[in-house]
Amino acid sequence: MAHNQEPLSKTPNIKFKGQDFNYLRDRCLSRGLLFEDETFPAEISSIGLELLKGKDVSRLQWKRPKDLLRGKSEPHFILEGVSRFDITQGCAGDCWFLAALGSLTQNQKHLQNILRNQSFSHQYAGIFRFWFWQCGQWVEVVVDDRLPVLNNEYLFVCPRSNNQEFWPCLLEKAYAKFRGSYLHLHYGYLPDGLVDLTGGVVTTMDLHSSLSDLVTMVKMAAKEESLMTCATPCGPTGVATSMKNGLVSQHAYTVTGAETIQSGTGWEDLIRLWNPWGHTEWQGRWRDGSPEWQETQDPRKIQLYKNKEDGEFWMPCRDFQDNFSCLYVCNQSPVSLGQGDMSFGTWSKMMFKSRVIPGSATDSYDVGGLRSDAQYIFSVPETTGGNNVTVSLNVMPQTLKAKDREFPLNFQVFKVDSQFQHFRERLPPTFFSRFRNADKGTVTRSTYNLTKCFTLSPGTYVVVVSTYKEAVEFLLRIFLKMPNTDRKLGSNFNLKALEASLPENGSQQSIFYKYAQQGLLIDATRLQSLLNQELLRGFPGDTFSLDEARSIVALMDLKVNGQLDQEEFSRLWSRLLCCQRVYLNTLGNSGVLLSLDLWKAVKTTDFLAGISVSSELLDLMALRYSDSTGRVSFPSLVCFLLRLEAMTKAFQNLSKDGQGLYLTKMEWMNLVMYS
Repeated sequence: MAHNQEPLSKTPNIKFKGQDFNYLRDRCLSRGLLFEDETFPAEISSIGLELLKGKDVSRLQWKRPKDLLRGKSEPHFILEGVSRFDITQGCAGDCWFLAALGSLTQNQKHLQNILRNQSFSHQYAGIFRFWFWQCGQWVEVVVDDRLPVLNNEYLFVCPRSNNQEFWPCLLEKAYAKFRGSYLHLHYGYLPDGLVDLTGGVVTTMDLHSSLSDLVTMVKMAAKEESLMTCATPCGPTGVATSMKNGLVSQHAYTVTGAETIQSGTGWEDLIRLWNPWGHTEWQGRWRDGSPEWQETQDPRKIQLYKNKEDGEFWMPCRDFQDNFSCLYVCNQSPVSLGQGDMSFGTWSKMMFKSRVIPGSATDSYDVGGLRSDAQYIFSVPETTGGNNVTVSLNVMPQTLKAKDREFPLNFQVFKVDSQFQHFRERLPPTFFSRFRNADKGTVTRSTYNLTKCFTLSPGTYVVVVSTYKEAVEFLLRIFLKMPNTDRKLGSNFNLKALEASLPENGSQQSIFYKYAQQGLLIDATRLQSLLNQELLRGFPGDTFSLDEARSIVALMDLKVNGQLDQEEFSRLWSRLLCCQRVYLNTLGNSGVLLSLDLWKAVKTTDFLAGISVSSELLDLMALRYSDSTGRVSFPSLVCFLLRLEAMTKAFQNLSKDGQGLYLTKMEWMNLVMYS
């Protein structure tokens, strides 16, 4: 818990600058006009003079894709799928964002959340929208499709030759608007791009340390649907410069793969990278067209090796570690590092949104101007090995001044000993001492994000947030790695035995007769007994409560009589078996279903096919159906999946246009009170 702070409340998507996409599009369509965005005008101010130095700005034009193609072909938002090869960097130094975007193209779940379904044909009005994550919420950014061109050439991201896909150009424009201008994208930090595109947390791996098996680590990260990027160190000039080995100094790349390849002298560990420039590739060993690729007899060569001028290339792991400073891995939960190994454990998460103002230091210990009321307490129950606590701060870009490139906040973690644990409101100034300061941890710092990974012993700790300048709004996230004892379902739990004990569909009739009362009906009390005795064999501890059984009856009770007949029970039973399969498949090897994985459960549930769920709704469901550690029990999962189906179908049945519905007070009360 956090003293003096409320946990982060869940709110709908934020409309950036208050612009409503549907309203603006429909108004343009009704008037036969194309949208022109007054909040991000087609003017030099939206670009920034610094990016136009040395250019004849009198020749600057803003053109729509249809005008750029001049009728030679039709523009497409997406053509033949989305790929990193659709992106070519322009004159803005936003490789940090484009490298993150290139990695995003390999993650369809996150990518679809950003792009959605848009086109230049259906209801085209010159208006598009994209979503970016900001301090716990997704922000919808609206833009028109006028793109800046100079001498008929794109200034910024442009489609590749003969490619009419404009999603990268429009997405970059939306992000420039989100940050203030294209100039605000000129040089930045990879973690900012990764977090803004996913809402995840970034773990930084020092490539100069001894990483035991980089290929395995990259493959594991890819399997966990992580985004991966890396950067070269700054060169003597302080700007991105091509080097003799083909790499670019002070430049961001996307990590797109890793393999161990058979070579003439044995086996070689390789990393595959992509350059947002779309050209300028590695010129060392295992480069495109190299003798190593020509001579290898590895049977996977035809799948892995493409000799194209597309910015993507392979290089040996040893050269990768010599030439790149760090590897950034972004996931919805942290990556745990220990003795050079990477692992994706099970994590619980606490989130708090607040505002901190400058203040005097505590009486006994100067911790850099922190206020003693910005306190957030958490407990580490058991040592899990490696980094077991990650603390991340995110700030709102709009709260920072345009030229402020330094992260405006800091935080420190202190261990709360027994003599102070009776303080329930806040810890007093006398508490803060340099001797209570916890492990400093490893730090990832950028313009808008600050993340520290700690290895902490069991006990109670407090995070104290401080600011040195003006007041700042922020989001604090505390990730706690769950101990092994919490991840085990019990010594008598046998996964194979459980799968074997799943009742077959043919036995549902006998089970129904066994528990049905006179009149062949099952009420909530009898359903509770049935579920716990017939469905949960092998599950220790987690049982259906009477309230959960009542909820299930209400959701499946089509005749609205408070009981289930044989037909209603048959429909319920097929869904229960589906829920059981989903639960087992989502558990994986951890033995725990976390709220972070609810989206996987929804995606793999047969009776929810075609039903989409927003990130905001999933966050709300995490609050509703998980416990304090973020764990979702099997009964809770059942209630969640059944309710999601029922409420979706209720909306579809009651809505006349599929966009909204009108209910009388009595209809509303009947719907929400009995379901």
